[in-house]
Amino acid sequence: QVPLVESGGGLVQAGGSLRLSCAEASGRTVSRNTMGWFRQAPGKEREFVAGIRWSGSWTDYAEFVKGRFTISLDSARSTWFLQMNNLHSDDTAIYYCAASAEPFATTGRPFNSWGQGTQVPVSS
Repeated sequence: QVPLVESGGGLVQAGGSLRLSCAEASGRTVSRNTMGWFRQAPGKEREFVAGIRWSGSWTDYAEFVKGRFTISLDSARSTWFLQMNNLHSDDTAIYYCAASAEPFATTGRPFNSWGQGTQVPVSS
C-alpha cells in the first residue's frame, strides 16, 4: 500500500481549474518536513512542481507554474493541496504528491514517500 493518496484529478479544459489533494493513507504516517507535488507527462521525466514546508513558512514553485498554481496545507488534517488555475494543454500529466524528511527539498531524491498519482488531462 502506498503511503500517500492523491485525489482531485480529472479531465479539464484549457483555461480551467482543478484542486488536487494529498493525504496519508489510513494507518500510515510519513516524514513531514517538506511536502511536494511532482508531475510526469507522457514520454517525459518526472519534474518538480511545487513544495511547502510543514510549518507553512516556505514554498517554492517551478517556473512554469508560477502565478497559476498554489500549494497549501492543512496540518490539522495532515493534508496538502495543489490549486491549479489557468491550466494549459502542456500541464497534462500524472501528478504525484510526495513527502520528505529534509527541509527545502525540490528534487525527487529527498522525497521518500509517494502517492500512486492522479491523472490530469487538459484538453485544448
